[in-house]
Amino acid sequence: MFQTIRQMNRIIDNEERAAESVSSSPMPEEKLDGVLLGKYEICRLLGFGGFGKVYEACHVVTKQSVAIKVVSKRDLRERGLMSQFQTEIAAMRRLNHPHIVKLYEVLATKTKIFLVIEFAKGGELFDKFVKSGPFGEDQHRRWFQQLISAVQHCHSRGVFHRDLKLDNLLLDEDLNIKVSDFGLSATTKDIRPDGKLHALCGTPAYLAPEMLNDKGYDGDKVDVWQCGVVLYVLTFESLPFTGANVQTQLRRIRRGEVRIPRRGKPENLIHLMKRLLDPNAKRRITIDEILKDPWFKKGYTEIKVQQKNLEWEDENRPKSLNAFHLISFGSGFDMSGLFLDRPELEFSGSVERIVSKETPRRIVEIVEAAADRDIVTVTGKEDGMGAKVEGHDGTFAILIGVYRLTDELVVIEVKKKEQDGDMGAQFWKDKLRSRILELEHKPE
Repeated sequence: MFQTIRQMNRIIDNEERAAESVSSSPMPEEKLDGVLLGKYEICRLLGFGGFGKVYEACHVVTKQSVAIKVVSKRDLRERGLMSQFQTEIAAMRRLNHPHIVKLYEVLATKTKIFLVIEFAKGGELFDKFVKSGPFGEDQHRRWFQQLISAVQHCHSRGVFHRDLKLDNLLLDEDLNIKVSDFGLSATTKDIRPDGKLHALCGTPAYLAPEMLNDKGYDGDKVDVWQCGVVLYVLTFESLPFTGANVQTQLRRIRRGEVRIPRRGKPENLIHLMKRLLDPNAKRRITIDEILKDPWFKKGYTEIKVQQKNLEWEDENRPKSLNAFHLISFGSGFDMSGLFLDRPELEFSGSVERIVSKETPRRIVEIVEAAADRDIVTVTGKEDGMGAKVEGHDGTFAILIGVYRLTDELVVIEVKKKEQDGDMGAQFWKDKLRSRILELEHKPE
């Protein structure tokens, strides 16, 4: 049974389907060992996540164990998954809960992105369950309580996991749940004007019926359903919906054909499971109702967590850039949009970036001072300014973008017009580059 669960094919969303239909040469295997970027000593390969390999590593100074997810930038772009990967990062940055793996930092090289996350020493709940069998009702209840607490926190932060299953529930050394793998998660910005999510994604055995009707679904209701499947598997050591093939299985899910055997189980547990696996999403039990359920409440202690600053509350306002924004677009920011008067300008892939402690306004003033003011155009606001330096005869143009990284740091990025000519190259070399390099922040 467990092998059947493990081998279930993941149903992917439309974006992934389209990406996989495009043939591309495979990425060469790259062995990761030694010390990563001078910070983390790689210990061993743990396995494969939704987007890449996962390694155990150790911080060279603190000796803290971490897990590092390694993702190829090229692979993300070729498969059209950059947007979903960004959603995973955005989701994890919103969360702060003892039963959700923490995202510590994001690092990068020219070709790779590295997510440094909390290391769960106990491994997957799935593997623990296979090796040790059922742990008894009290332990199952404890895990379910921790899972619901984590999911409640996700929903309060506008995050919907959509792929909750035993494989994505990790354990720490004290056998506490750690929800992981937000690769298929959605946030409030993914909700369409009809108020629903629409991407068909997840693992077949755990899909909620409403995900199969092509009419949209509520992310919180789907997560509750998947929590019900998890509780069912823990309780009965089998899936609630089975079939000779995936098509049969999905048909039974769509029809809500689930049989919940009693087998000497408490009546209040059976009642809760029926409400969790109600095929009618409108009738399905809610998180608030689960917290009041008699079977659930036994021994439950509410977990109160410190709320993070909700910098994501206004999804449409201009935001400060974080490290992920810097590394996820290896070809550089598209500053051309800052200068709508000359959209025909083309800029080379050659990009220079430095980090500075100067304010965006001060940096632009320095650019203006280095060139005649009549050939400099300035645009933007304090958290994201830009300057265009263009020759009188139009033979060269340089774009300088200034983006706030943190409260203290900004990133200065420079692009030059394709085939900018000797005048532009000389101006950049003799006047502007040295002035900008003087602004570079070099940590001790």
